[in-house]
Amino acid sequence: MPMAASREPHEILPSLRRILRRFWPNVRKHRSLAAGSLLLLLVEIVLRLLEPWPLKFIFDRVIPAAPAGGRSGIAWIDALEPMTLLSLAAAAVVGITALRALAAYGNTVGFALMGNRVLTDVRSELYRRLQALSLSFHAKARSGDLVVRVIGDMGLLKDVTVTAVLPLLANLILLLCMMAVMLSLHWQLALLAFAVFPWFWISSVRLGGRIREVSRKQRRREGDMAATAAESMGSIKIIQALSLEGVFEESFSGQNRGSMKDDVKGRRLAARLERRVDVLIAVSAALVLLYGARLVMGNVLTPGDLLVFLAYLKDAFKPVRNFAKFTGRLAKASAACDRVVDILEEEPEVRDLPDAAPAPPFRGHVRFENVSFAYEKSRNALEEIDFEAKEGERIALVGPSGAGKSTLASLILRLYDPGDGRISIDGTDIRRYTLSSLRSQIGMVLAEPMLFMASVRENIAFGAPDASAEEVEAAARLANAHEFIESLPQGYDTIVGERGITLSTGQCQRIAIARAAVRGGRILLLDEPTKGLDRENERAVADALERLSRGRTTFIITHDLELASGADRILYVEGGKIRERGTHAELLRTGGRYAEFCRYEAASRERAGKEESRAVSR
Repeated sequence: MPMAASREPHEILPSLRRILRRFWPNVRKHRSLAAGSLLLLLVEIVLRLLEPWPLKFIFDRVIPAAPAGGRSGIAWIDALEPMTLLSLAAAAVVGITALRALAAYGNTVGFALMGNRVLTDVRSELYRRLQALSLSFHAKARSGDLVVRVIGDMGLLKDVTVTAVLPLLANLILLLCMMAVMLSLHWQLALLAFAVFPWFWISSVRLGGRIREVSRKQRRREGDMAATAAESMGSIKIIQALSLEGVFEESFSGQNRGSMKDDVKGRRLAARLERRVDVLIAVSAALVLLYGARLVMGNVLTPGDLLVFLAYLKDAFKPVRNFAKFTGRLAKASAACDRVVDILEEEPEVRDLPDAAPAPPFRGHVRFENVSFAYEKSRNALEEIDFEAKEGERIALVGPSGAGKSTLASLILRLYDPGDGRISIDGTDIRRYTLSSLRSQIGMVLAEPMLFMASVRENIAFGAPDASAEEVEAAARLANAHEFIESLPQGYDTIVGERGITLSTGQCQRIAIARAAVRGGRILLLDEPTKGLDRENERAVADALERLSRGRTTFIITHDLELASGADRILYVEGGKIRERGTHAELLRTGGRYAEFCRYEAASRERAGKEESRAVSR
């Protein structure tokens, strides 16, 4: 406990130096707005310092009960008649307050605008960073938690910055200025007024650290809740099919209850701190009133001086009271900020090298030279892969699931970088090219075609955002998709449901093929493109793939032996190594692992066909 307490003062606004260093470039872009808002803040502070002084002159120079000969020390004020001074003081109360309110409005709006602009920039930067981070990061992260960081954590930061942090900073400056004036009026009385500060500091340290820890725990729970919700919504079909609704509901409810308990605990701690601060402020005011009244009675201070002192004391403790009030929100915001900065400081494992250049138009000659790769250090996913694919050649990658076939495709796209060896296109290491220029020349069709909630036209055009309507339609025709697209309610403008849920698997796959077609390029990656399709859709997709792959260097990852047999060369991959290579006929004659794999797949397909026939007959 002592060690934790010694660190807590630095955690009231945790990692402040790290946060400011990370966000300062964003703030600097809005320095004109910040300077104007700061100037208005200083004007407000000066006017706040002046607010009690008209009352001082009234109590010292106008009210008969004031000590005889009470003088202000300002010649032109002492020369005024009491009633004239009273009128001027009354007008000054209104004028100073009005000007102070105007300055407060200006700096509040200015700082709020700056805060929103900065954090809007940061949110965009956070989203860009998440998009740029390597698959190795996303494989370990939970998508729901990442969404909470982009939406929830950044939203909390925006809210707390505008409603708590900026007002607290303004009040802190005001506190320092008022302390200086109070010390100049009567330093002993000022020291007595601030004698309670050590107790406030101790309370803040002890309770603030506990509030922060509870808030961190709650933010983690909220991230877990979002991840559970995103996972269940994204897999609703399988959840309902397996009657898993209760399992996921119980998991979500447990996290929800835990979050509620953490929130209540944090609010209870914050309320305890607020009440302690209220008592400490009351003690300070009582001490000042008791000692200050004795000074007035001893003619050491005027009643007006004591009035100014008490007015300053009331305003001086506002930041203290507000800090206690906002401690819970500040703790949540700091936990959220840490989570945001963690992402912003995460470096992608795969990124452009300093001297990376845009790739020229590829001819399509791809070569792997002794490439090894591991997702985890303990075991290689690929070992000493060495082969080349000539321009326009079709290479089928065949083997059992988990053999490393999809990893090969991921390495060509530079979704990962190999641990050893190199991959080249047209004789140049692909790491010498920028990521965007490399990937823009590689088409891809996956087993599970990912469609977005947009129109069919937009989903196809995502392959090449500058594609014309004619190019989109030509790509759809090549993919055997034009006819069914035309039959949709709005044709190419029909909105596709999230993940393509409003279309059949075969239709989704043909749109994905059209997307690869409109992208162009001389290299094509096909990862189980006919998986899960019925015979009719399989033939339509296979025909589309045949046309799509003409003239392109094509890598076909498949268990479909019919699709593999049409390749120029087959690489049989098992255990992360290329065990056999050759044409379909050559490998069958050899009678090795590929031939055995073909017999197994043929038998499995025959059994599946019989089961399907029996199901239909029943």
